[in-house]
Amino acid sequence: MKNLASVEWWTAAGVRAAKTAVQTGLAMFATQAASGTLNVELIAETAFIAGVASLGTSLAGLPEVKQEN
Repeated sequence: MKNLASVEWWTAAGVRAAKTAVQTGLAMFATQAASGTLNVELIAETAFIAGVASLGTSLAGLPEVKQEN
């Protein structure tokens, strides 16, 4: 948990969360576009939740950041 105070950890976790949010948003967009309906609010909400979940998952550890003992 010492890594939570480091800029390196927050940068890596933020980049990972942003990538997850974009991937989720694109998947939602493609799925809805194929069905002929686009609910932009739903896409944004789902992408946001995916990003928050990614930050939570990053608490378990990030391979990009060296763990302090």
